[in-house]
Amino acid sequence: MIRESDLKGYRIPGAKERLITNLFADDTSAFLNATDEFEDLQNILKKWWKTNIIPIGTKAFREQVVQSRITDCDKSPLPGNLHISQEGEAVRILGAWFGNDISAEQVWAPVLEMTDSSLSRWAKNGPTMDGRRAIIQMVIGGMTQYLTMVQGMPASIEKRLTKRINRYLWKEKERNPKHPLGNANMVP
Repeated sequence: MIRESDLKGYRIPGAKERLITNLFADDTSAFLNATDEFEDLQNILKKWWKTNIIPIGTKAFREQVVQSRITDCDKSPLPGNLHISQEGEAVRILGAWFGNDISAEQVWAPVLEMTDSSLSRWAKNGPTMDGRRAIIQMVIGGMTQYLTMVQGMPASIEKRLTKRINRYLWKEKERNPKHPLGNANMVP
């Protein structure tokens, strides 16, 4: 229904069709051209659960859209109940974060907080070195894998996670210095 509409969406070099929607499970992301009428999209979609608009273009254009809610001089303003993301505001779409002037730290901060919290909970059980290794794989590997795939992991975040891994793993050495992995002089 959307593909057959008059919505222009975005033309991507090399792509056969214009980009109008991205569908995943029960989420739909719509990509409108500045000259598209939002009302046309609303008429197509009967249930519009959550709408986040991320203006795309020059900084001056984006600021103008946020302030005036108008994407083109010939178009009506966007309805007041729709959220238009500000500069520096990240919007989550299918597990990845999008927006204008967003930072890697902003995107990765919740993941780092979750890994720290989870590692702290697991540490209360006094895991062995082997247990810590498994916990690191499960917690840090599991909590970062998808976001790394869809967003990429900046070197600064990788460095911070490596420090967390080393700090967590080698706590066993402090807790149990006679453990073969905790004492370099012991032969296993």
